[in-house]
Amino acid sequence: MTDNSIVLLSGGLDSATCLLIARAEGLDVFALSFDYGQRHAVELDRARALAGRYGAREHRIAKLDLPVPAASALTDASRRVPKDSLGAEAIPVTYVPARNTLFLSHALAWAEAIDARQIFIGANALDYSGYPDCRPEFLAAFETMANLGTRAGTTGGGFRIRAPLLAMTKREIVTRGADLGLDFSLTSSCYDPDPAGRPCGGCDSCLLREKGFREAGLTDPNRPP
Repeated sequence: MTDNSIVLLSGGLDSATCLLIARAEGLDVFALSFDYGQRHAVELDRARALAGRYGAREHRIAKLDLPVPAASALTDASRRVPKDSLGAEAIPVTYVPARNTLFLSHALAWAEAIDARQIFIGANALDYSGYPDCRPEFLAAFETMANLGTRAGTTGGGFRIRAPLLAMTKREIVTRGADLGLDFSLTSSCYDPDPAGRPCGGCDSCLLREKGFREAGLTDPNRPP
């Protein structure tokens, strides 16, 4: 297995922690972010900062034109992002159709081209919003597909879809990030930040982040005023 790896880097807490995990394992990181018309585009600035700070060998931002932006509150500015309602819906309106499938497919194509065999994704199935493409079953199925539908997968070596945070609580993720030396101020988790990039404090992602820092006994440098 080569030392090259792809890390899906959104600019948030989870993906940043994955980047540092890959680096701690001695892997060369090729970071991949996406501009898909998300209302929280400040995360792309944070991804650039993280990739530069923590030594990504290369960082790409791929442009995605989603078929129906109105299908998600994250890509339709006219729709309201729910606040203070974590867990109210099994799959909230912030779900973006097939987002992780699209992200992982791009990562797989890049991975095969540069002889990378590990693809890191910051998916979590404990403290999360209920997105179906964050479940272990989905990730296992995608790994199977990757090894069936690529030259590298069918001629030896194969690919691993790495989700090191999958079974961790937010407290554990925050603690792991801190242990790895993550500068939390470089990350952005909010789904609905203000024009200056400040977090709203009430969306699912903000609530989960606050829970993680509180339970870890740490102070979030990006906490809302």
